[in-house]
Amino acid sequence: MLDLAMRTAFTDDHNAFRDTVRKVFDKELIPNLDKFEDEGIVSRDFWRACGDAGLLCPTVPEQYGGLGLDFGYNAVVGEELSYAGSSAGITLQSDIVADYIVAYGSEEQKAKYLPKMISGEIITAIAMTEPGAGSDLQGVRTTARKDGNHYVISGSKTYITNGQNADLIIVVAKTDPDKGAKGTSLILVDAGTEGFARGRNLDKIGQNSADTSELFFNDVRVPMTNCLGEENKGFIYLMSQLPQERLGIAIGAQAGAQRAFDEAVKFTKDRKAFGKTVFDFQNTRFTLAGIKTELQVGWAHIDWALKRLLAGELTAAEASAAKLWHTEMQGRVVDAALQLHGGAGYMNEYPIARLWRDARVQRIYGGTSEIMKEVVARTI
Repeated sequence: MLDLAMRTAFTDDHNAFRDTVRKVFDKELIPNLDKFEDEGIVSRDFWRACGDAGLLCPTVPEQYGGLGLDFGYNAVVGEELSYAGSSAGITLQSDIVADYIVAYGSEEQKAKYLPKMISGEIITAIAMTEPGAGSDLQGVRTTARKDGNHYVISGSKTYITNGQNADLIIVVAKTDPDKGAKGTSLILVDAGTEGFARGRNLDKIGQNSADTSELFFNDVRVPMTNCLGEENKGFIYLMSQLPQERLGIAIGAQAGAQRAFDEAVKFTKDRKAFGKTVFDFQNTRFTLAGIKTELQVGWAHIDWALKRLLAGELTAAEASAAKLWHTEMQGRVVDAALQLHGGAGYMNEYPIARLWRDARVQRIYGGTSEIMKEVVARTI
């Protein structure tokens, strides 16, 4: 269990909400983790359970069925989800998709989608990455051609979280290819629309319970009223939301690293070698002391960054630095924690194996570590 004694970003209300999150996860998530991993997807029953308990999209205003809370509540869910060792895509819906619709959606779009996203009836995805465009969003080749009062969307996306489950997808597409990034729009596509197709559930190294897919748009025809916000403003919208997305990844990385440390402490204090516990060896204690120090620094930084975000002051460079540091730290911690498990750490029956696998992609999605360094370097 995460220790909250030294945390400074959360109120009593946040902590009460955390108790609810833990109860829901203890009942609906933890007993089903292995099942979700084996099947490569989280059940819709889990989504609905989260919706029933108020865990989904807590920042959505009350007029659309939400709780109208601050992002600190999202952070609580993200921390507890990562500490539980799960990669379920509920945070993508709450932290990213919901905020795009709240910030840029029309009243009709908000009324149509947000209540069902909050209840877990609708599962969402955002389709940015393409076979030829990852971190370089300006290189998107999917197009949305105007035809009367409709767009006709053509192209493909890949590595899309929630892709198998998604009922609604925000598609990043070029509405004016000649303008480059300034010709990019965000368009809402319902999964039942003719011409839309899902590829297979991709076989990943880790985060196996997060269904991840290729998506195909074969002349998908949608009304122009499905444009999210203004036409050709999509790139600006994407950039404005990235700090929150990247902080969310940093939060998950920190909590995942904490769980890896806790597993290593528990294992080494129980495991015997040469007549004493593995913990009794100086190398073990020094390794764990180093990790504990990094975690202490990390939690202080997470709280600082979260308070900056809640005050509307977190910059793109600060969020990028947070993602860079916390995900790189997570990589070091899970590797060291696995090493302290010895051969047992390589066995899937131990939680550290999943924590180690799941951590690797954190340095890639949401902007690679190299891109994070570029963003930070521009401010020097």
